[in-house]
Amino acid sequence: MSTFLQADLLVWLAAAATVGLVAAYEGVQRQRHRGEPRRLARAAHAQLREDWLRAASRHPGSEVTGVQTLRNAMMAATLTASTAVLGLMGTVTLSAASLHNTFGSPGVAWPSLTPRLLLELALMATLFAALACSVMAMRYFNHVGFVSAMPVGSPERERWQDTAVAHVRQGGLLYGWGLRALLMVVPLVASIVHPLFGPLASLGLIWVLSQMDKVPA
Repeated sequence: MSTFLQADLLVWLAAAATVGLVAAYEGVQRQRHRGEPRRLARAAHAQLREDWLRAASRHPGSEVTGVQTLRNAMMAATLTASTAVLGLMGTVTLSAASLHNTFGSPGVAWPSLTPRLLLELALMATLFAALACSVMAMRYFNHVGFVSAMPVGSPERERWQDTAVAHVRQGGLLYGWGLRALLMVVPLVASIVHPLFGPLASLGLIWVLSQMDKVPA
């Protein structure tokens, strides 16, 4: 095998390891906590939001506090969405020329797939996922805000209570996935800079995610 082919294979393996390590961690976490989901921080925090909304709905006078709390959650999701859209715009700007040469050249029946091209596409897809999750989280939190502003004990609030509980749970989960997707950008960018940096960055990201996934005592 020539030196060129060996180098090309090494780049492919490094790119696969960059993505595969993080994907394997997520798969192991999901499988490990399948029987006891509350041992996973994401599930525990989702339950926390549900309990908070139910508790607030039993105490008259908590409407303003509830709306303020949801406003803080919306601001956190807004920051994640703003960061994701800025990163997506920058990635499209920097990759536009190479993507056009690959997909827009006349007479090219099938684009030549390279590790860098796939990493750039994965980077844009990850940033878009972070943006979409964060925007949807804002939408859910906004809906819950209307319910939280209704007077406690009113028939209208009682009618929408179950919907609000479901929305606050879903909004929290989407915000968490948006934040995770934003963090997953790091190994992709590192791999684009140098293929061997990607697996190292993935190992660092796995450590960060493992700390985030610990259920608070």
